[in-house]
Amino acid sequence: MTSQPESNNLPEVPNGQSQEIGLRVCKEINVSFAGANEAFYLILVDNVHRRRAFMKKPFSIHLIVAFAVTILMPPFISAGESAQRPNIVIFLTDDQGYGELGCYGHPDIRSPHIDRLAGDGMRFTQAYSASSVCSPSRSAILTGRTPYRNGVYRWIPRGSEVHLRESEVTLPELLKEQGYATCHVGKWHLNAGLRESGQPQPGDHGYDHFLATQNNARPSHRYPTNFVRNGEPIGKADAYSAHFIVEEAIQWLKEARDPESPFFLTVWTHEIHRPVASAPRYRKLYPDKEEATQNYYANVTQLDAAFGELMKAIDHLGEREETLVFFTSDNGPTGGGPERREKYTKGLRGNKRDLFEGGIRVPFIAAWPGHIPAGAVNQEPIVGSDIFTTVCDIVGLSKPTNRDLDGTSIAPAFDGKPIQRSTPLYWRMGGSRPFQVAMRKDEWKILATDDFDWVELYHLAGDPKEQNELSQERPEVFKRMKDQLLKLNEEIEQEGPDWWQDDPNEGYARAKRLPKGEDQTGEFDVVRGGVVSNHSLGYRLNAQEGEAIAMRELASPIQGKATFRIRYRTLVDQQIRNALFVFGKEPTNDTIKVGTAIGMGQHVVMKGGWGRFMARLAPGDFDASETFELDLKVNLRERKLTATIGGNRIEARLPKDLDQIEYVGVYAKQTESAFSPIEVIRGDHK
Repeated sequence: MTSQPESNNLPEVPNGQSQEIGLRVCKEINVSFAGANEAFYLILVDNVHRRRAFMKKPFSIHLIVAFAVTILMPPFISAGESAQRPNIVIFLTDDQGYGELGCYGHPDIRSPHIDRLAGDGMRFTQAYSASSVCSPSRSAILTGRTPYRNGVYRWIPRGSEVHLRESEVTLPELLKEQGYATCHVGKWHLNAGLRESGQPQPGDHGYDHFLATQNNARPSHRYPTNFVRNGEPIGKADAYSAHFIVEEAIQWLKEARDPESPFFLTVWTHEIHRPVASAPRYRKLYPDKEEATQNYYANVTQLDAAFGELMKAIDHLGEREETLVFFTSDNGPTGGGPERREKYTKGLRGNKRDLFEGGIRVPFIAAWPGHIPAGAVNQEPIVGSDIFTTVCDIVGLSKPTNRDLDGTSIAPAFDGKPIQRSTPLYWRMGGSRPFQVAMRKDEWKILATDDFDWVELYHLAGDPKEQNELSQERPEVFKRMKDQLLKLNEEIEQEGPDWWQDDPNEGYARAKRLPKGEDQTGEFDVVRGGVVSNHSLGYRLNAQEGEAIAMRELASPIQGKATFRIRYRTLVDQQIRNALFVFGKEPTNDTIKVGTAIGMGQHVVMKGGWGRFMARLAPGDFDASETFELDLKVNLRERKLTATIGGNRIEARLPKDLDQIEYVGVYAKQTESAFSPIEVIRGDHK
């Protein structure tokens, strides 16, 4: 579904009658004069006027339209009509949410250069990243395959065995075989190291030249020190990250590549991933914003300015008309309170690491003068892996036939035609959220836990914020979608490498055993990892350098419903601050934890060790210094947990192996926190 822009005001001409006819012509052929050459318009009006005077009778509007088409309409070549060899640019940002650009409706962020790209091309409003974190999304762009097929199923820490394998067929490889010059600048994050990992490097995947970091810019976007150029460290950069990598790209375009060959260029910024650092000249553009917001907004403007520099250089090289540009993000934003979420995801549920819309719906713009209509808006669902197939379609590359491709060509959309998709949109994300598998087909979306024991259904056409779960109301759709997701998930698991099977982040793995701690109160049966002592609120738990837990055994196990109440607060002024209530069947760290990640500004539900989040909530009125009160309701038979913390409600699904509660207690990590005595308001012991 594509909409064309409305025409702007036409230039003034002397003859009012001729101008009236010109306006009628414009309306008939649906031409926008915004980008038209004024001379063509004057020629049209002048010819209309002269011919009317010569013929001395009314001129048919249909003949005028035909004449207008021959002299005014710009040549428009179908993007998928025949094999072509345009330059290709993929500009990828990091952690940029769906609403974090002016052209996507942000009320404050300034992004004039990217907004101009949207005006020159097609803006997609239902575009997705292939994952809710960085490495998998990048792998899908280069291979056209969903991350669990190509093996990059998670973000890649240093030392990991996960990497983009040489057996995968990448876009730069295919284009290089066809004579393209290839270059990558910016974040790579498709192996565990750019020198010492022993894993494939960008050059092994088809790049002639690269300037990259393994993961994030360090120590920040300001003069990072961890760039590697073609395998060699270069030391401290002399500019902020986005400008630095664009300068490298421009130098390569002007001096290093073969000017007679088309080029393939991937520019993957570190902005706006944390730690955020923005140049003062961009921060000054937001004088009324508080420091953190000012820095964040300026970071978007910083990457936008770098993008503008790149496009200006391509223009100066005379390559703009021959260049297809894709702009998108690797996943949703990192989160924040309700106001921030509304502006950054336009109210979509969830954020980075979530498979709800806020974690995977991203900005996506495609522009190619004369091939993609200017100012168009498209509402069809697309995904990052579609870039691979689209480029293959346009350039005429032979797609790999010995493996499944998940991406489809979106070139038909450039011509106003529907996209033909055989494989539904699919996501999988292990570990940090309850929903780890998702699929979208048409307007329906289904999400499931990794064991498919908890499944939800949403109709995105009427509920893009995923507020109304419909599995009970639409059982026939629910069964059809679940059956298809189960089949697709099994196929994908069988094809990809089995690295994920032993990964502790894949699912809710058991937490590590904590060392014996010390109980100075005499009121706890088990203390591990730290020291618990008396405090005016009740108890002080010092977790020292690791995790700490203090638990007591209930008089009798709870087997049905239970309600608990506890108050807590931080005792330190540092970045890492947290305090959580715990309960479980055994007195180990592999328990359910509910409370507040105070340093993160979020209320959380976890299972096992730190970071295994089942649910998170970032309230807008968060005050880190307050004493929080938790009211927790648990229903073991229905496997439901509902927590209310300071008027904020958070829900989670309990694991199916938790059939009774025998121990309750408190937890902290790398901090000191105070807790009140635990109140058991209700406990069903049958």
